[in-house]
Amino acid sequence: MSTDAGFCGLRQTSRLRFWVEDSGGDGEPLLLVSGLGYSSWCWAELRDALRDRWRVISFDNRGTGRSEQPAGPYSIAMLADDAASVLEACGVQTADVLGHSMGGYIALTLARRHPQRVRSLVLVSTAGGGRGCLPLPADTRAAWLAAAGLPPEQYARRTMPLSFAPGWTERHPERFERYLHSRLQHPTPPACWAAQFQACEQYFAEGVGAERITQPALVMHGTADRVIPFANGELLASQLPNARLLRLDGVGHLPYLEEPEQLTRELLNFLGSIITLDRT
Repeated sequence: MSTDAGFCGLRQTSRLRFWVEDSGGDGEPLLLVSGLGYSSWCWAELRDALRDRWRVISFDNRGTGRSEQPAGPYSIAMLADDAASVLEACGVQTADVLGHSMGGYIALTLARRHPQRVRSLVLVSTAGGGRGCLPLPADTRAAWLAAAGLPPEQYARRTMPLSFAPGWTERHPERFERYLHSRLQHPTPPACWAAQFQACEQYFAEGVGAERITQPALVMHGTADRVIPFANGELLASQLPNARLLRLDGVGHLPYLEEPEQLTRELLNFLGSIITLDRT
């Protein structure tokens, strides 16, 4: 089912009410799943670049943005089931799924738990967890913990630069301020951020079983990622049976914000190949 008019607002699902932004139209559905503490604001540029050719659907994970914010604990399996319920509520049987960071954990788990919902995967700055994965770098973890008690703006201003490549925020101060402003319109409550973080920790310890995920996948990872080390992207691409690794030299944890044109180009090339395969 498609919707020509599109939709932007709270949508009731079988689980919770989620803030959903659905471009509508007759294009192939593409679900965007955001990372730890992030919400639909982060996809604005990508949505605009894709909406003429794709039916782009993004939503705020539970606990973030304008979606409901129930108390924890959360799990990645719970968040993956949330994503499935959003697709169902949008009338989408199967979608290509792009997940960033924690959103990649969700996308991979969605492919395990609801394989019929996922045609292909685009996995950006993420990991499969389990043995061999490198943890959050100690310097980044220490900075996050040191800022944990600060108000949202101070916390974001102090920690968000670590998600970009070293020096990026100094080279692009106006873009950084714009992204920071968008992030702070609907900040994630600290308790919900903590619940998502604990879900990520559990996922990372247990792993998703990437070797059992057979959908075509594009793994995109920056070599200057200071949140999820590049080696984790290499490992994930080697574990997935049908994956290709795209190395983003000198790019940090947020390539869709740092290098939106490159990410969009590579994404369109990959999705175009999926459509070709699907029609043969």
